[in-house]
Amino acid sequence: MNIHEYQAKQLLKGYGAPVADGVPVFQKGEAEAAAKKLPGPLYVVKSQIHAGGRGKGKFKELGPDAKGGVRLAKSVEEVVAHTNEMLGNTLVTKQTGPAGKQVNRLYIEDGADIDRELYLSILIDRTVGRPAFVVSTEGGMDIEAVAEETPEKIFTLAIDPEAGVTAADVKKLNEALKLDGQAAKDGETLFPILYKAFTEKDMSLLEVNPLIVMENGRLRVLDAKVSFDGNALFRHEDVVALRDTTEEDEKEIEASKYDLAYVALDGNIGCMVNGAGLAMATMDIIKLYGAEPANFLDVGGGASKEKVTAAFKIITADPAVKGILVNIFGGIMRCDVIAEGVVAAVKEVGLKVPLVVRLEGTNVDLGKKIINESGLNVIAADDLDDAAKKIVAAVKGN
Repeated sequence: MNIHEYQAKQLLKGYGAPVADGVPVFQKGEAEAAAKKLPGPLYVVKSQIHAGGRGKGKFKELGPDAKGGVRLAKSVEEVVAHTNEMLGNTLVTKQTGPAGKQVNRLYIEDGADIDRELYLSILIDRTVGRPAFVVSTEGGMDIEAVAEETPEKIFTLAIDPEAGVTAADVKKLNEALKLDGQAAKDGETLFPILYKAFTEKDMSLLEVNPLIVMENGRLRVLDAKVSFDGNALFRHEDVVALRDTTEEDEKEIEASKYDLAYVALDGNIGCMVNGAGLAMATMDIIKLYGAEPANFLDVGGGASKEKVTAAFKIITADPAVKGILVNIFGGIMRCDVIAEGVVAAVKEVGLKVPLVVRLEGTNVDLGKKIINESGLNVIAADDLDDAAKKIVAAVKGN
């Protein structure tokens, strides 16, 4: 689960991290009062969407010459003007795709005198099975280019979860970021704070880009991106309360209600599969035969008839779907349960696109019997290769 920058900063501030004063804005009429709460004279007006690259993004409605999704303002009047122009419009960045995201929230923040921009993140390094800091002296909007072109400028430090962030770890991070004087002292405090927030709140990513050294030599968290492990949200009601469903795909929201692993994609062949590995293989073979999957959908190993029905309805609700491939290899998951769910869903919502079903494993004969006796117009497949060929051909009208 992702949250907005202003929410991430409020969370980190609660742990003691140095962040600027700021006020979230949801309506255009709130901008003037929000700006007057800040000391000024420099303000930053930031679009709040779940995507990076906001500063270099462009608003669809404003033309190519308009400023991006993060803007400086030198007066309250300029804050108001930026707010009126940005709020409610669609921001397109490298991470949103061409459709962009509508800006429904802004964050008006006190400006900062920046001396240096650094990069810092914490994530789980699965190669060593530990949380790790990833830092670079090359912070800012082009960190992706740094990672690709000059990876030697990025330093990774795994943290022993039993010891936490030690003095030796702090020294290594300060050296990697070339911090000295007051900035190094701030690092001694900040690095353990960020690590504590990361671990206590079950984050999957904590990214500060940029972490800045100000002209007075102090460190400040200038931007913050935080993602949480969805499997741990039951422990954090305060985090769940921060969820902004307007930033999420409606189909993914519906899938989460049934504990379905669903991710919307840009193709036209809907997939319902059990097991993440098999789902990925299914998507790959669809691409191999010249088509694109419309989703990743893993119904899991012990799905009920109701869960399967919900999954099928989510797929059919996507107007981009021109064909559906059900690919089940029954182990814990029984083929007859899948068949009953598919039949129930089709009877409820209808079937307007080709449907290919491949069943194998536990109760496969019963599952096929249920499908065959349902009266549905289903294309049977013998194996995954056969299923992929048939659904691609059906969608292409061959």
